[in-house]
Amino acid sequence: MEKEKYYISTAIAYTSGKPHIGNTYEIVLADAIARFKRLQGYDVYFQTGTDEHGEKIELKAKEQGKTPKQFVDEVAKEIKRIWDIMDTSYDKFVRTTDEAHEKQVQKIFRKMYDKGDIYLGEYRGLYCTPCEAFWTETQVVDGKCPDCGRPVSEATEEAYFFKLSKYQDRLEKFIEENPKFIQPESRRNEMLNNFIKPGLQDLCVSRTSFSWGIPVDFDPKHVVYVWLDALTNYITNIGYDVDNPSETFKKYWPADLHLIGKDIVRFHSIYWPCFLWSLDVELPRQIFGHPWLLSNNDKMGKSKGNTIYADELVEKYGVDAIRYYVLHEIPFANDGNITYELIEERYNSDLANILGNLVNRTISMNKKYFDNVVVNSDKKESIDDDLINTVLSTKGKVEKYMEELRVADALNEVFEIFRRCNKYIDETTPWILAKEENKDRLKRVLYNLLESIRIGAVLLEPFLPRTSKEIFRQLNTEYISYDSIDEFGKLKEGSTLNDPVPLFVRIEKNN
Repeated sequence: MEKEKYYISTAIAYTSGKPHIGNTYEIVLADAIARFKRLQGYDVYFQTGTDEHGEKIELKAKEQGKTPKQFVDEVAKEIKRIWDIMDTSYDKFVRTTDEAHEKQVQKIFRKMYDKGDIYLGEYRGLYCTPCEAFWTETQVVDGKCPDCGRPVSEATEEAYFFKLSKYQDRLEKFIEENPKFIQPESRRNEMLNNFIKPGLQDLCVSRTSFSWGIPVDFDPKHVVYVWLDALTNYITNIGYDVDNPSETFKKYWPADLHLIGKDIVRFHSIYWPCFLWSLDVELPRQIFGHPWLLSNNDKMGKSKGNTIYADELVEKYGVDAIRYYVLHEIPFANDGNITYELIEERYNSDLANILGNLVNRTISMNKKYFDNVVVNSDKKESIDDDLINTVLSTKGKVEKYMEELRVADALNEVFEIFRRCNKYIDETTPWILAKEENKDRLKRVLYNLLESIRIGAVLLEPFLPRTSKEIFRQLNTEYISYDSIDEFGKLKEGSTLNDPVPLFVRIEKNN
């Protein structure tokens, strides 16, 4: 039977510099979703990459005495290095300077022009170079860009325009009839009420004042405006072709989820659908604008000196500790916060105490009392049913939360298994059972704990892949599939566990 497909993408990272932990959060979030879908048996295609054209890049390269291509090659390499450090399982890392992408963008531009959706005109407006965005007088705030807060300047130039206004009614109707298309709901309402209903202006889709971009092939003094170039990456890299779309494109498109930062929802939910309609291509199923990760409750920025980088955090705490922190601490629709103190607090309370201590204690007790051999007995008590019911009901709860992209809530449910196990140890007091030589009851208690840990580790894999793998290694079990957690009792009696190794060593505070 053919697997059901699932195509997830992140936004492509802008190659203006090294990504901080706030940028990195998005790829880790996407990875957890992609891994969970794979665990469920989907044929997952997970795409990420870099957005490499535009005036800002041209200026930055010049400042450093490099060509734009040299500059983006270095930054793209650094972005990919950090994505890899975070153990992200993307299928393709795309770059908008790839020749195949550039060629398709030129064909897309021509198709829209031939259709009458792109026309030549003149642009007069207020331009923000860092955001590469034009704004109207009503949109700017005190002469500053509404997105980044930096000054805008007046710009006039010949430009090609895309007829966004042509798709106004269709877009409004589509978003109103498909409430799940833009999530969370607050972003959907913002797009409808603040941007679409007041009226869509035609969009400038070419520039002549700089050259670092994809040339318009029939008018080469123009380069394609960065958003038309960047957004089309989602289709060009899976084989979209104006004349002859590939079988891969037909298989994976439409994307099931575009996961992006809340600050670029406007481009993805207004420009992108209209571009796709112009090409007669189906729309993606969902756009999710995730919240930001703030540094000490403030937006990260080099000028503020509050930037924290993922590679430095991983070196200090380990990759799974950082994955856990960013996945657990950012709610569905509200910004999260990161500081070294908060990471260490969460590391000790959840990873070292709740999870690490549980696994270490349980395997150590099994080694001490039964020489590392998995044993069981029929000495069952009602308290066992409560543990088992908690453990077996978790899969459904995690699925429900992941379906709603409530990743922090899903991860919390997995940890409910480990919390319940710790409580079960307090309730059953295995060390007292050992003293009383109540061996049959002790066997049952330790088996229940080991099997609960196994089931928890299967569900933990999408979030903390290394930790999950290490738990399986210590349990010495091949029962790691999603189906293997539908019933309690898969851990084989008579099998031998490996010696316990601490998963997370508690961080001691320096006085």
